[in-house]
Amino acid sequence: MTGDIMSDTKFRNAFAKAVNTVRDEGRYRIFRDIRRKAGAFPRATWFKDDNTEKDITVWCSNDYLGMGQNPCVVEAVKSAVDAAGTGSGGTRNISGTTRYHVQLEQELAGLHQKDAALVLTSGYVANEATLGVMSKILPGLIILSDEMNHASMISGIQRARCEKRIFKHNDLADLEAKLKDIPHDAPKLIAFESVYSMDADIAPIEEICDLADRYNALTYIDEVHAVGMYGPTGGGVCEERGLMDRIDIIQGTLAKAYGMVGGYIAADSVIIDAVRSMASGFIFTTSIPPSTAAGALRSVKVLKVTPEKRVSQQERANTLKSRLRAGGYDFIDGETHIVPLMVGDPVKCQAISDRLIEDFGIYAQPINFPTVPRGTERLRFTPGPFHTDQMMDELMSALDEVWAEFELKREKVA
Repeated sequence: MTGDIMSDTKFRNAFAKAVNTVRDEGRYRIFRDIRRKAGAFPRATWFKDDNTEKDITVWCSNDYLGMGQNPCVVEAVKSAVDAAGTGSGGTRNISGTTRYHVQLEQELAGLHQKDAALVLTSGYVANEATLGVMSKILPGLIILSDEMNHASMISGIQRARCEKRIFKHNDLADLEAKLKDIPHDAPKLIAFESVYSMDADIAPIEEICDLADRYNALTYIDEVHAVGMYGPTGGGVCEERGLMDRIDIIQGTLAKAYGMVGGYIAADSVIIDAVRSMASGFIFTTSIPPSTAAGALRSVKVLKVTPEKRVSQQERANTLKSRLRAGGYDFIDGETHIVPLMVGDPVKCQAISDRLIEDFGIYAQPINFPTVPRGTERLRFTPGPFHTDQMMDELMSALDEVWAEFELKREKVA
């Protein structure tokens, strides 16, 4: 029956038109077919087609510290597969809660100095499920959301179907003005991120917490680009700034610095109990595999006691920023480990990415609308501990050639 429907020209044309619109705007997304080289991160093999392979260096991975190939983590995954098999076999309520899940949640709760934690299938689902159920738990809730929040947070807030107020990015005055307009005793929640991954900036967390205290609001922070990366034990920016006790719900991911997959929240035990009891995005999905939980548990434990990995990563990021600054490139010179190199044109951004990988073996994915606003297209670099000086030299040499070829602006450096 489905095949008969899709043979109808008007349906097929509708799908084709949607894709062509994206192509015409220069923001059609190309999936690079790569295979990372175990033990040689960030080296990988790019499969341009079924007959063509090329060695490349990955510069855009969210596996910020290379923990996805850390021998201790890999061994934990293998051991769990040997002990428990592959999939979990069910939802968390129906046979899908294994010892690995329980231990991981205990470890994450400790990491964030909270009573409890809850692991979900991804960071996206953690945001969507948690924010989406808040209005059921708190009738009459008003959510105040930073305008640059991730799509998963936006989706969760929409799912909540409650009143929302959008405040200007990291703008404390605008946030306070909106809080003043809400009755003091009305339930309200401020949702924001610590590290904003596309603009490489950090929220004024302490000041937002001050406003939350003053106006009787709960706080919800997305630390996905910060967990494992900041703080003495990798607890994120909140740990680094001594603010974890002031945040009501901390959301994180296992898929970036920890090198695995999955998302989680950490909070007071009564909050966790309510979310796990009512959030459909948690209740009705199969839990992450035991081996994934085991690998994540090992990764969290390792990064708790190896701050030198974070130090090395920050040094590499600062080195790349220094090289770009010296070269007069237009990039966001932020305070985080993320380095966005601005292009400002979707077609050129894709073409530059193509040129870099095809001719120089350098993989930097173009970031276009709707991930970033139109006119701010960029290449987003995430230098890590294993990007060597030689790799930096190769990258800068390639950028010099490509920027000249595409006649992109560079500032003259004295």
